Amino acid sequence: MLHYIKGILAIKMESQIVVEAGGLGYEITVPANSSVYLAREGEEITVYTAMMVREDDVSLYGFGSKAELDTFRKLITVSGVGAKAAVAILSAMPLNEVHQAIILEDAKALTRANGIGKKTAERIVLELKDKFGHLEDAALPSGHDAVVSAGDAADNRTEAANALMALGYTKGEAVNALASVKDTDLTVEEYIKQALKRLF
Repeated sequence: MLHYIKGILAIKMESQIVVEAGGLGYEITVPANSSVYLAREGEEITVYTAMMVREDDVSLYGFGSKAELDTFRKLITVSGVGAKAAVAILSAMPLNEVHQAIILEDAKALTRANGIGKKTAERIVLELKDKFGHLEDAALPSGHDAVVSAGDAADNRTEAANALMALGYTKGEAVNALASVKDTDLTVEEYIKQALKRLF
């Protein structure tokens, strides 16, 4: 089993790359927004790989980080989600947004991926939401602080998020609004007030 391949990005094709390593050219299917696909030809890269073996085909799928590879492996455990569908999901949005969509049960976000319908997206959320942590552990967009901190602040932010959802905001809206609140020691009421300013 190949865990990773370190070599030169020799060729870029649509949804695939060829990495030259040890005199061999490995053809690898990769997500469109992965760092290994965005690299320049001639650049040395490390690709974390998953080998998929079927009766009539052996394919390599590659990722720029162990986290991407881990997410891919989790996605393909879901009934009806094959390797190509998993890559489509990872191509449709950044990794942190994939995690957020699953944790926050935002199946609609997953349907942005080609070939992922509503039922499949709902199945992904149902089967994987407990495997990616909880609301307070959700990965946030680059440049945002974590939704919660340790101790009481974590409980306060989580309670504030629940309160915002009770007011009719989606989980995504609540989390993103609270993510932009930089203070880490506010009361629940203060977190709600700060978040509401960002939601109006």
